[in-house]
Amino acid sequence: MSLCLAAGSKVTAFAFTAFTLSWTHSVERVRWEEDWYLQANRLAITEARVQGSGAGMEPASDATLMNGWWRWTPDLPPQRSLVLAASGATGGGWKICSQDKTACREIGKQSADPVTIAPCDALP
Repeated sequence: MSLCLAAGSKVTAFAFTAFTLSWTHSVERVRWEEDWYLQANRLAITEARVQGSGAGMEPASDATLMNGWWRWTPDLPPQRSLVLAASGATGGGWKICSQDKTACREIGKQSADPVTIAPCDALP
């Protein structure tokens, strides 16, 4: 099983099965990161981290502060996919990196079709 990014009719496959999705909040300018992995043809989140708080960026009530990051495990069931808007108006996109950070790609920085992250087998 591998991970795919789909934008419009273009699909890109990645050899990794665990990844970090990160971005900077467009208003608060606060960094956010989430760790995900492929589980039974779904995406499961293992940890969320945020470097502060603000409108829409509040850490969970059970978050712990460690090295400047609020960290917690979201109570979210495995997802079929993640759909990310690509407005081009936020000053930056998302960054997706392999778990070991040896392979990274910026996505959704320019105005374009939404980007879908999903197990390759789950894409139509």
